[in-house]
Amino acid sequence: MTARGRPKKRGGGLSGGRFHHLLASLRGHHGPQHWWPAETPFEVMVGAVLTQNTAWTNVERAIANLRARRLLDAEAILAVPAEELADAIRPSGYFNIKAQRLRNLCAAYVEEGGHSGLARLDTAALRDRLLAVNGVGPETADDIVLYAFSRPVFVIDAYTRRILSRLGWIGGDEPYDELQGMVESVLTDDVGALNELHALFVAHGKEICRPRPRCEGCPLHTDCPQLGAEPY
Repeated sequence: MTARGRPKKRGGGLSGGRFHHLLASLRGHHGPQHWWPAETPFEVMVGAVLTQNTAWTNVERAIANLRARRLLDAEAILAVPAEELADAIRPSGYFNIKAQRLRNLCAAYVEEGGHSGLARLDTAALRDRLLAVNGVGPETADDIVLYAFSRPVFVIDAYTRRILSRLGWIGGDEPYDELQGMVESVLTDDVGALNELHALFVAHGKEICRPRPRCEGCPLHTDCPQLGAEPY
């Protein structure tokens, strides 16, 4: 069973050996990622909302604004006027929507007793509590569960789908929970491996396995049947 209590599903193209080889190859090329780039668990939670539909460089600017205005705190975010919060996170894009989503998350955070209160929940309950927040979807929730609470979940994003489908390990159109269960079933509950593999997928997807891939010099070229693939 996975940490969320649902049956594990093993993908036909996935195996623990393959994933650990993949992890070693990507780490050898990109180096250790030391994710998530944040000073506190709460900052991870803020970043998980702000990174929706934008580049991380924009999130860094928004978080710097929050820190400079002393707004990197749940109660401060709830107390500040909506317009001021939106202005602070403007670099992240969709700032009015994200300001409300941040408020929603902060309200739940305070209601549950902050990080320590949420940490008392088991993984399934923690994930469900986050998913109940308006504006928090599976990817955002799992970013928070993995990186802010060090729980054994794997984050499925566009980079994961692109890389694994190009390798021929998945179809690429699997539902979020199904694909997540496939990966978790072969990496078991190794939080460090789940953390590092997701971070390395992001690095590899940004630098090499892009929509129009840069296959020359790719550390996975001997395993990839779509070397020089057309853009997805």
